[in-house]
Amino acid sequence: MNPYEEPIEEKWHDEQAGPIVRPYVMTRGRTEPVRGDFNLISLAVSVRSAGAMEVGLNPEHLAIVRLCQDPLSVAEVAAHLDLPAGTVRVLLGDLLDKGFIDVQDPQPEVDMHDLRMYEAVLNGLRAL
Repeated sequence: MNPYEEPIEEKWHDEQAGPIVRPYVMTRGRTEPVRGDFNLISLAVSVRSAGAMEVGLNPEHLAIVRLCQDPLSVAEVAAHLDLPAGTVRVLLGDLLDKGFIDVQDPQPEVDMHDLRMYEAVLNGLRAL
């Protein structure tokens, strides 16, 4: 290379950019959802459709709205889109904030404030 030549600038596209750059760009650098508290088993379901011309939504947002016609967990959405769960949580927060999805957190099978549950545990221990 001639020392007087200007170096050719390298541009990265898609896979060449690496696994971290793309999710960071999709979320605009955000690491927490603007609304909602999503864990891996929270269920998301679309409540209205989103068109390609919807302001503020990128292709991943639109893919989530299409995927969630039936309830899917955060983990399932992440697997379908091949994205980190943290990125999906941020995108779901955007969709929840704009009214495109509804989120349902799983209900525990046992109400920890129910005295009958504690009585059943005590009776079981006494029977031992």
